Amino acid sequence: MIVWISFLLVVVLFLALDLGIFNKNPHIISTKEASMWTGIWVALSFAFSGVIYWLYQNHYVDNPDSLKPAAATMKYITGYLIELSLSIDNIFVIAVIFASFKIPQKYQHRVLFWGILGAIVFRGLMIFFGVMIINKFSWTTYLFGAFLIFTAIKMLFTNDEENFEPKESFVYKALGKIMPITSEINGEKFFLKSEKGKIATPLFVALIVIEVMDVLFAVDSVPAILAITKDPFLVFSSNIFAILGLRSMYFFLANMLEKFSYLEYSLIAILSFVGLKMLLHHYIEVPEWASLGFIALSLIVGVLVSLQKSKNTDITE
Repeated sequence: MIVWISFLLVVVLFLALDLGIFNKNPHIISTKEASMWTGIWVALSFAFSGVIYWLYQNHYVDNPDSLKPAAATMKYITGYLIELSLSIDNIFVIAVIFASFKIPQKYQHRVLFWGILGAIVFRGLMIFFGVMIINKFSWTTYLFGAFLIFTAIKMLFTNDEENFEPKESFVYKALGKIMPITSEINGEKFFLKSEKGKIATPLFVALIVIEVMDVLFAVDSVPAILAITKDPFLVFSSNIFAILGLRSMYFFLANMLEKFSYLEYSLIAILSFVGLKMLLHHYIEVPEWASLGFIALSLIVGVLVSLQKSKNTDITE
């Protein structure tokens, strides 16, 4: 329990420093600044794998699967890479939401900051219940595996993001029935005061839509990491580090998404792999190094092919 509390306190400290010091004043985050913070978050995430090794070596955290320190470390890194890769779809949707509600760039970080807090709570609950369900009903492993393969097939033949219209979504319409919504943006404020009470600004509406979309994406990502490990601390910590780095990655990639078009196929390959791993876990035992290698290779190939295609397109034009 001490380890869990300490981890959450460190996360809160990171967030407090982020909003209270580094991003105290609203500003447009440049590609250079975003790339720097993306590098910092990725470095911290991989550095935490050393903490994982230390914790499991000294038995400072519950180890329900009796993992050796090296195995726990590899599962953490594999889970982190899965969550990081699946975050790419989130970035596209977030960009669509901000564009739809005309959120100025200098206020987008604030919306994403509060979105991160909500994501941590919802992901924590989904992981808790997901682990509990799998441990209690082992057959749900097959259900999760089939769902991941279905998701991969759906991604291969459809592109729901292109058709996503935030203002036509159920969330937006439902929120409009609960409280009045204005198109007026007044600084960083989520609400405006009027004679009739509080009015939600586009920043608050965008926040709620992003929160709901994150929950929907977590329906894919949580089962995916549960295919790698059912250890609650490994699942939660890898999820949280991927979420913490999502904001800087959004500002780094938002204007370059078209250059990474083939990453979609990397995600399809990863989801298919972990889905098959869940379905066949009683018959085929995939070594941890093989899982990590496949996921890392899928991402590298997706990035390289995307960059090459983008380079060829630029030369042609």
